[in-house]
Amino acid sequence: MKLKPFCIPATLLLFMAFNVSAQQGFVLKGVVMERGTTNRITSGEVVNKRTEGSVNTNDLGLFQIKVNMGDTLFVFKNEFANAEVVVQSSKDLIIYLNRSTDLREVNIYGESKKQELDGMRQEYRNKGSFYAGKPPLLSYLFSPLTAIYELFGRTPRNARHFGKFYSNELQQTEIDGFFNESIIKKHTDLKDKDLENFMLNYRPDYSVASKWTEYDAIKYIRDSYKKYTDTLRKK
Repeated sequence: MKLKPFCIPATLLLFMAFNVSAQQGFVLKGVVMERGTTNRITSGEVVNKRTEGSVNTNDLGLFQIKVNMGDTLFVFKNEFANAEVVVQSSKDLIIYLNRSTDLREVNIYGESKKQELDGMRQEYRNKGSFYAGKPPLLSYLFSPLTAIYELFGRTPRNARHFGKFYSNELQQTEIDGFFNESIIKKHTDLKDKDLENFMLNYRPDYSVASKWTEYDAIKYIRDSYKKYTDTLRKK
């Protein structure tokens, strides 16, 4: 008895070929543009969320990144809203970003805060505290009276305390740029008391946030949000 040759349907062959090519990966080319304009966005960052590999757009807004079919690309650039795009084709990709007013407000707040602190620091200088209560060693040789005043005077003592406050406020303002109510609301469904508790309990340290990109901040917020909701469920 002769066995009939086994035939694989053409549709199954196509599916298998597609599945293999999707797993192999390829280099995707694309461009990032500002929505509603012909402006190309330079120095934007494009991240493959699966591999965490990233590239920057060049002077023409172009990028190339290795992906698999179905990967999600996370795209961000200062002063623009973030975007996520799922790779569904090997064709060149156009990604549009909207201008963000939220980030601009945070930056303006940071600039005005620094100007306010700089003005207060200048007041101490106007009152005669030149070294903020920390005179350099050479001042004891060339201007000993000033050095002694800087060590024991009331204004220099206050200036010394203000110097610590100044540094801390600038650090906290930098953290606010990544971890603020507007960004957290955009990437979670927290509000009211839950939002306050989350911001209080999961505020990052400056040593961590100072090394962040915007992608790192959003990843931290989402990971922390999962921990927060898991904790609420256990309670």
